Amino acid sequence: MGSPISGMLAEVYLQYLEETYIKHCLENKEITYYRRYVDDMLIIFDQNKIDEHTIHNLMNNVEEHLEFKMSTEENSVTNYLDI
Repeated sequence: MGSPISGMLAEVYLQYLEETYIKHCLENKEITYYRRYVDDMLIIFDQNKIDEHTIHNLMNNVEEHLEFKMSTEENSVTNYLDI
């Protein structure tokens, strides 16, 4: 953190995660919609094929030093990009 190159390295790593893990779920239609802006991800998935805990565990088991936090829909509202 704080290095001029840290943002670029984070972007490269997140693109690697998308290509390695998310792409597989999209191809299997477990995840129906995926968008990311910087480090915020919006994932819409088919509850008949996969659940939020499976996705969360998948992402958190990729790297032990990286922790993804999940925000879920409440009252038909989703907190995305802090808006």
